[in-house]
Amino acid sequence: MSSVIRSIQPVSRPPLDGKTVVLGVTGSIAAYKAADLASKLVQAGAAVDVVMTAAAVEFVGASTFEALTHRPVTTGLWEAHSELSIDHVALAMKADCVLIAPSTANTLAKLALGIADDPLTSTVLATEAPVVVAPAMDADMYASPSVQRNIETLINDDIIIAGPADGRLASGLIGKGRLLDNELIIGLVRQAIGKFGDYSGRRVIVSAGGTRQPIDPVRYISNRSTGKMGYAIAEAARDRGADVLLVTAANLPEPSGIQMIKTVTADDMRDAVVPSSVDADLLVMAAAISDFTPTHISKEKIKKKNPVEDMSLELSKVEDFMPMARGRRLVKIAFAAETSNIEANAKLKLAPKGAAFVVANDVTEHDSGFGTDTIRVTIVDANGTPEELPLMGKLDVGHAILDRALPLLTQL
Repeated sequence: MSSVIRSIQPVSRPPLDGKTVVLGVTGSIAAYKAADLASKLVQAGAAVDVVMTAAAVEFVGASTFEALTHRPVTTGLWEAHSELSIDHVALAMKADCVLIAPSTANTLAKLALGIADDPLTSTVLATEAPVVVAPAMDADMYASPSVQRNIETLINDDIIIAGPADGRLASGLIGKGRLLDNELIIGLVRQAIGKFGDYSGRRVIVSAGGTRQPIDPVRYISNRSTGKMGYAIAEAARDRGADVLLVTAANLPEPSGIQMIKTVTADDMRDAVVPSSVDADLLVMAAAISDFTPTHISKEKIKKKNPVEDMSLELSKVEDFMPMARGRRLVKIAFAAETSNIEANAKLKLAPKGAAFVVANDVTEHDSGFGTDTIRVTIVDANGTPEELPLMGKLDVGHAILDRALPLLTQL
């Protein structure tokens, strides 16, 4: 292990860097959550232009959003600060995505009927950008036939409906109508913006997390993998238009816009990955799959003997199932979490796994090991010189991996 602690700042690019999001806020009690949403969009790199209905201003002041976005807020159809003096047209033209969160039943109805009597509905009618709508209302209102008809109309018009979620509502009821969590909404915005990206039409499978092999009903053996790298790759692929399946043994929050299969053991993961690979374009095995498993699994908790004695655990080798994953056009990428001889050990995995390249990292480094938000990797293939990437955020590494894989996909 190196005794030198590096303090190099990671290379990082926010996921919405250079994108413009028009955030529409309507008169729902959930409007206060839109302030946090605006802040998170800015943190994700987006330029955020807020459009508020008259009812929304009754809940949250426009100055709140101006302070969070550092941009003027539109509250009327004819705003003097617009580049074109017709604000809804200017916003519609420069938007990469129009997001309405929260959306009331009234706004849903207007959008479904094409009514444009305020700056927000006018912006939606004028834009060619993708539109994401996150409803928030009482459960009985959401369940009403008219609201459901309007939502169906919007879906048929290619508007993305985000949520709502189940939970406690302002009325005190528990039911469906709660505004979707902001992180999930932002994930859908990212997916909408990248729908026609360079991975559009591609099927990508990513494995993530550390598998757990049971000893008895209480105990298991596992590893330190958190799944962060695999989730980052899956999100990067989603953001570039891919149809993504995430096979995970991790306990991280579920990302939006991504199909998921939850697994626990190595066998679970094999049974999910191998058959799914048949019609996939890319398989990225970022999961830390157990190399060994208890030979005998006790059906009951193993008790300590009195007086306490040592216990021996017999382990058997877990068969590597990556070679079993096959498809007519499948490109496979392996990962190697190493503690020494990083490049040499990674290269040994290429042929047995049938991998186009291996992504290797030294897990003993304090800023690049398990559970970190950054990672320093070396990409190793059979032909070229190993490519060492600088310390990067895991999402950025995910994009770098996809960049490296894309030419291989286009050759098939």
